[in-house]
Order: sequence, then structure tokens, then C-alpha cells
Amino acid sequence: MLLPFDDVGQIDFDAFSRLLIRTSEAGLIPAVNMDTGYVNLLTRDERRRVLTTTRNLLAGQRFVAGAFIEGEVGDPLALYQREVAAIQAHGGTPILFQCSALKQMAPEKIIALYRAVAAECERLLAFELGEMFVSFGQIYSLEIVRELMQIPQIVGMKHSSLNRELEWQRLALRDEVRPDFKIYTGNDLAIDMVMYGSDYLLGLSAFAPEAFAARDALWAAGDAAFYELNDLLQYLGFFAFRPPVPAYKHTAAQFLKLRGLIACDAPHPKGLNRPISDLEVLKDIGERLKSYGVTRDT
Repeated sequence: MLLPFDDVGQIDFDAFSRLLIRTSEAGLIPAVNMDTGYVNLLTRDERRRVLTTTRNLLAGQRFVAGAFIEGEVGDPLALYQREVAAIQAHGGTPILFQCSALKQMAPEKIIALYRAVAAECERLLAFELGEMFVSFGQIYSLEIVRELMQIPQIVGMKHSSLNRELEWQRLALRDEVRPDFKIYTGNDLAIDMVMYGSDYLLGLSAFAPEAFAARDALWAAGDAAFYELNDLLQYLGFFAFRPPVPAYKHTAAQFLKLRGLIACDAPHPKGLNRPISDLEVLKDIGERLKSYGVTRDT
């Protein structure tokens, strides 16, 4: 989920609420307090308000939320346990967002922390985040991934290296170690990873959740129209996720405003900006998506 902002730099919770409902109605499970939601730039109180808004609007429906502790002082395990408890209390599935303290740990310490956090969960998701997104992200060794897959409460892992080969390795390991384990691709430059056995947790899907839902239905039905729609969405992904990669969030806001779904396309006040010249390209992509009958503007 993108977290929209107004023209004075405040979170636009009304717009966020509309996007949240739209995503849920499209059949996708929303993910909040993630990179697309500026989680690394939010205060703890802001993250809690996002959680509360999500819980109240979804009324018992499934959602995922990032357990984020970067920048806080204290024992990482205790901090993660606090965040995971809060997410579960709001009815969400926690996904452990990485942090600098975790990045500095030896492999056995990383595994031990995940085990300890998972012991207090019914369902938990792990997360590998490349440094092109945030400096405190890391891509784990396959040895660590193998161990995490064998923790019963960890039901899946988001992989955001933007590297197909690394993700293929994880899919092969999944098939060997635990076939029911989910690999959620975070590769917005290769959104066809669903063809190889990944599910997805993509910032790009926040641009047009109903288009992704239509793409998924075409793939499930074996309809060749999947490929054309996937190509168009990938075109949007290549454009949005060009360097500097974190600026894709401003691109998302530009695209959603062009479609009349949010009132302001400003990023977080500390976020990166895209040039206004991008709007013509985004407008063209939006018009092409309409020809597939999969976008509903305001």
C-alpha cells in the first residue's frame, strides 16, 4: 500500500483508506507499513495509526504489516516482539522488516532471533531487502534461508534483491525443503516471477491493484492475454523503479493522482521526487491499461 501525503506534508488518511478498500475489493491482501508506505520515515505513532486505520477498515479481513524497529534503542529481540505483538493485536500478519542491528549479527544469531520471535506467532513472514531500497537491508545466504524455512511459524519470505537468479535459488530450495513455504517476490523489474512459482508482495501492485488481480486471473485460467497485460505492467515497473529506486513511491503517487484516486501526488516530505516530465509517460500507460478493461478510475 502507498501511503499518500497532502500538499502540506501530512498523511492523507482519507486517501489511504480509499486505496486500502480498493485493494481489498480487487482481491489482493493489503500490506501496510512497508517500504511503499514510507515505513522507514514514519514515527512509531504514525505506524500505529496506519495499523489502527487498516484494522478498522478491513474488519477482520487479512492484511500484512511491517514490524519495523530501525533507529530504536534497545534489545532487537524485545523490540521485534513488541511490534509483532501490536500487529497481531490489530489482526495482521507480521513481516519482520530488517534493521541495522540484525545486519550486524552472525548467521546463528539471526536464526535464533527469528526463532524467538516466531515462537510467539501463529504466522510470521521473513524479509530480505536489497540495499538499493534501504541501507540496512540485506540478502541472506542460502544457508540462513534454509534454516528460516524450517521454522514452522514462518510461512513465507519476501525476497527483494531485484535478481531473478537469487529468487530462482530460493524457489528451488523451497521445493526441496518445504513445498508449502511461500516466496513472495519483491522484484518489480521481473513481475512475471509468478510464472516460476513465486507469489508477490510488490510495490508496483499499489499502482493498479485491479490490473494485477486481472493479470493473476488470466494466468490462473491459462489465458494468453496474461502476457500482454503483464508486459504493460512491467513497462510501468521499469519506468517507476529506475534509479534512484526509492523514488518509485513518488511515481506511484503521480500515477494514482493522474487516475483521480488521490488528490495530491506529493511524496513524504523526506522522500525522493520524480520530475514532472514523467507525467506524460504515466498518462500514456494509464490510457493503455484502460484498453484492457481492468482499471476503474474514480
